[in-house]
Amino acid sequence: MRVLAAMSGGVDSSVAAARMVDAGHEVVGVHLALSRSPGTLRTGSRGCCSKEDAGDARRVADVLGIPFYVWDFADKFAEDVIDDFVSSYERGETPNPCVRCNEKIKFSALAAKALALGFDAVATGHYARLAEGRLRRAVDRDKDQSYVLGVLTAQQLRHAAFPIGDTPKPAIRDEAAGRGLAVAEKPDSHDICFIPSGDTRAFLGARIGVRRGTVVDDATGAVLAEHDGVHGFTIGQRKGLGIAGPGPDGTPRYVTAIDADSQTVRVGAAADLDVRSLTGVRPVFTSGAPTRGPIECEVQVRAHGEVVPGVAELVGDELTVALRTPLRGVAAGQTMVLYRPDPAGDEVVASATISRSGSC
Repeated sequence: MRVLAAMSGGVDSSVAAARMVDAGHEVVGVHLALSRSPGTLRTGSRGCCSKEDAGDARRVADVLGIPFYVWDFADKFAEDVIDDFVSSYERGETPNPCVRCNEKIKFSALAAKALALGFDAVATGHYARLAEGRLRRAVDRDKDQSYVLGVLTAQQLRHAAFPIGDTPKPAIRDEAAGRGLAVAEKPDSHDICFIPSGDTRAFLGARIGVRRGTVVDDATGAVLAEHDGVHGFTIGQRKGLGIAGPGPDGTPRYVTAIDADSQTVRVGAAADLDVRSLTGVRPVFTSGAPTRGPIECEVQVRAHGEVVPGVAELVGDELTVALRTPLRGVAAGQTMVLYRPDPAGDEVVASATISRSGSC
């Protein structure tokens, strides 16, 4: 099998590529240049796609004895991931750019180019497993990335490979060291790769500008403060609200609602964040076929977030979920991923982008 190994320059994708070579496949390594102005060095564990990362990936490919290329996807990444991220915050939503990157870049644009060049599959260093075409959680639950892969279609999964999903992370580092790969102890990337400073509010503010609005008490309607734009807030946020202190009862206040049209941010008590129903658009069923009728499921709305039971149903072109246990602080723009509630609870059934939530 001809395999294109996506090599970020980190330990996970390096071992993934090495395992595909060991399995006897014809492997070619490729590093995706996703930044229009890549930095020379990484900033600790922040950021990615630097010239240093590309160099690390090339050195691993040399050790493995495989061809290596750098493909420029910077414009595509800017349009489908960064611009989408900014516009989503403009609408008062809270997107997950890693989900969008997997959907639009690694398993859409990259896979399409790979297939056009005659490759059979794209291998990545994601912590997830494939069993008979079904996406499942990784063995290492602390590193599991099935959530950010839950948007992949059955067609995309047919041409994907996740070689390290059956191994805990410490063992991956040990394996890399045993293979003589210099990236064995390289720090993992954290936060949003295209915001190496970690200051999301400043990043958004520079692109959206000042759009003044008010922070309002959800219970009384009283104006508590002014702000420079709803892009600086997300549902469930407690700090940085610009208000004088806690509520009248002495308890903290949280962002409970965001109205981008009026630039209004509403705050209230923690209990006001509980939701019992979810509605999502652009549903994806990883088996390729929509479910028929209501199904029991387990629902996750954040990477490594809480998992709760629910009942899901496709209604028209929307996926609705009635939660048996409430979730707290759910925001529009987040991705909900549904898992099959079997004893293992590790098979992805479907996903959708949350458009709204309800308290009943």
